[in-house]
Amino acid sequence: MFGYVRPFRPEMKCRDFDLYRATYCGLCRCLRQKYGLIAPMFLNFDFTFLALLLWEPEENFRPCRGRCHANPLVKHDMCPTSPALEEAAAESVVLAWWKLRDSIQDDGFWGGLPARGLSILLRRAYKKASRDCPDFDRQVRESLRELNRLEQENCPSLDRTADSFARLLQAAAPSDGERGRVLAQLLYHLGRWIYLADARDDILEDRETGRYNPVTARFGPEGDDESLKRTMDHSLELAGAAFQLGSFGCRTPVLENILYLGLPLVQRAVFDGSWSKIKKQKIWRHDQ
Repeated sequence: MFGYVRPFRPEMKCRDFDLYRATYCGLCRCLRQKYGLIAPMFLNFDFTFLALLLWEPEENFRPCRGRCHANPLVKHDMCPTSPALEEAAAESVVLAWWKLRDSIQDDGFWGGLPARGLSILLRRAYKKASRDCPDFDRQVRESLRELNRLEQENCPSLDRTADSFARLLQAAAPSDGERGRVLAQLLYHLGRWIYLADARDDILEDRETGRYNPVTARFGPEGDDESLKRTMDHSLELAGAAFQLGSFGCRTPVLENILYLGLPLVQRAVFDGSWSKIKKQKIWRHDQ
């Protein structure tokens, strides 16, 4: 995904921040253990949020100590391997693979060389991850194929293109039960918001390169920030409404921070142009 789903650090309590960071580090270790040394390169905040969502609400936060993948001399508190981390890890590898394949197709031969090289390195991990979550792999493939078709048609509908990506992320939810229905709705509206945020963030670059952008296809070269903000706000409201129907145990404050503080602030940064700097920041630095 794109790294838009992140918490607002100044408003997090220490215990909630420790939980978030331990989840991030635990997901990194899970990726390394299950899918090799290359897979942690594709770790991001979005799938940390997914791992927090997928945890059973009654499961308490009990971190362990483990060595950092980036710096083996350092040990961090991290969540031990669990079904939630394993599922989030598998789905992150699958999505990373298909995004690389999509970039190869979109960027041409020379522009797609970096993505082609990374996809070769990730291929073995993808094969294993696709066996671990075959339904998600199938939905990602179908959604990106449909999205590519709409882009080739220069589709002027924001809803049709955003729906394709939203259904992709929705497939990361459990497939049955009340909890599955809640997470499916939450992830659908979150996926729609991510797609539109990324489209707005790329509007200048896409205009210069001549690539398809759903915002300019719908509103023209200059876009329409007011209309886009309204539909993105609506997606956040629906994601928040779905969240209120679920139970998330000790992870509730962290998820609330992301949904109700982090995402609106990221949206504001995307529109005012400051996102390019903010997205490079690490949320656990105390000087930011």
